[in-house]
Amino acid sequence: MKQQANLIRAGQVIEHEGRRWTVLKQQIITPGKGGAFIQVEMRDLKTGNKTNERWRTADTVERLMTEEKEYTYSYTDGDNMVLMDGETFEQAHIPLELLGDLAPFLQDNMAVTVDLVEGDPVGIHLPATVVLEVVEADPVVKGQTAASSYKPARLSNGVKTSVPPFIETGEKIVVRTEDASYVERSKG
Repeated sequence: MKQQANLIRAGQVIEHEGRRWTVLKQQIITPGKGGAFIQVEMRDLKTGNKTNERWRTADTVERLMTEEKEYTYSYTDGDNMVLMDGETFEQAHIPLELLGDLAPFLQDNMAVTVDLVEGDPVGIHLPATVVLEVVEADPVVKGQTAASSYKPARLSNGVKTSVPPFIETGEKIVVRTEDASYVERSKG
């Protein structure tokens, strides 16, 4: 499906120069002189190579339609994740590299959404938040709570984040998967 270049958004899959690319970032640039253009950072789906491309806003690009499918994460087997289709109970082996920096947030029996183009996986979406345990947190310094300050902490998946001073080692917290930021104490 053809679309104007200024409608490109992160997460879309496009075809350019005979290859499939997933859009990582896009930015519309309006120089002082001349027409606006869009700069797109994208990754080749086959090789994983990244590149930047510029188009005028009036140019058209070929956007590939993606189909979303729900799976349940079972386990990791080498460089692949094994996901189970909830309807047919078939297993799918999908490269772990599609998750990128989000891989540590993958948990057993987690529901994930996989973007498919003509049956090939091109992207994976995790839930917006996950519950993790704080395994290491600095002690509170008395008098430091007057201002809203955060302290460093390490989570059970190895990721480091900042938490409010009242959070202690052993507590479970809700963490945003996109940037590993603290949301709230776990209610469970």
